[in-house]
Amino acid sequence: MFRLYNKIRNKDVYIIAEMSANHGGSLDNALKIVREAAKAGADCLKIQTYTADSLTIDCDNEYFKIKGGLWDGYKLYDLYQEAGTPYEWHQAIKDECEKCGIDFLSTPFDKVGVDFLESLGVEAYKIASFELVDIPLIEYTASKGKAMIISTGMASLEEIQDAIDACHSVGNDQVVLLKCCSEYPAPWADMHLGNIPDMSKRFNLPVGLSDHSAGSLGAVVGVTLGACVVEKHVMLEGVESADSKFSMPMDEFAQMVNDVRNAKLIAQGPNYELTDGEKASTVFRRSVFAIKDIRAGEKFTEDNIRVIRPGYGLGPKYYKELLGKTSSQLIERGAPIKKEMLD
Repeated sequence: MFRLYNKIRNKDVYIIAEMSANHGGSLDNALKIVREAAKAGADCLKIQTYTADSLTIDCDNEYFKIKGGLWDGYKLYDLYQEAGTPYEWHQAIKDECEKCGIDFLSTPFDKVGVDFLESLGVEAYKIASFELVDIPLIEYTASKGKAMIISTGMASLEEIQDAIDACHSVGNDQVVLLKCCSEYPAPWADMHLGNIPDMSKRFNLPVGLSDHSAGSLGAVVGVTLGACVVEKHVMLEGVESADSKFSMPMDEFAQMVNDVRNAKLIAQGPNYELTDGEKASTVFRRSVFAIKDIRAGEKFTEDNIRVIRPGYGLGPKYYKELLGKTSSQLIERGAPIKKEMLD
């Protein structure tokens, strides 16, 4: 069973390892990424289900050429041909996920891809940021009744609402949004992770993070701001691909998973109860002690009592009240002052 909503209900973080093009054209690499992601602690391995023809057309004019950025000079069709995950690999990758005990997830880009994933028995769908405006695709995908994880890179509030409404229009309320900055890699100043709690409030939906930034910091900050999902591109050392330059090596991904889990623990609250460890430490707080021998009938003064550590005597807030009062007994230097010692 797909564990996304169990994780959300338990206030845990659902971590998705995104393979994308990082198989580098090798099924063996793809299966190794599944195993390594599972070993690193991922909950889910995600791929993308497309052919170059499902995304664009093979055309040489300027509209279809990338200018600037990571893929400068590429023709769209050629990039997608190089980066795609062959349909005939999907079943093997899904089987490997099941064998490793993690969920399988994919992003479809047309109806053919959705139908193909349905034939594999998928339990959820991911919508990419660039497809968030493709309302017909979202409606068709959502009509299958599975959980919809929707990235919101580049999206206005109105466009996000349109995508949510598209899911609702076909009776699908299982929507999770991912805050995303669609830059590769994403600079920290452009991440705007403060949107996470705002999106959660505005849309009344679970919100996670699709993180294209370097390292673990974005994921950790996202989780402390309430992200219930973290998606990160992962790669094998030494395997070059269209996506490897902004992807995380597996050893770093394992560290990120650990950092995210710990960040979630750290960010718990509000809770003002003392922990067991704190209860044990209260004896080292300050309290009122005799700093000289005090005879029975002698007054407490600034010369014979002080507020010092440890915490076995009356609390410091009683110090002023004690001054001028009379001791009912002999109190030796170094003894904590207790209520019963007052005359």
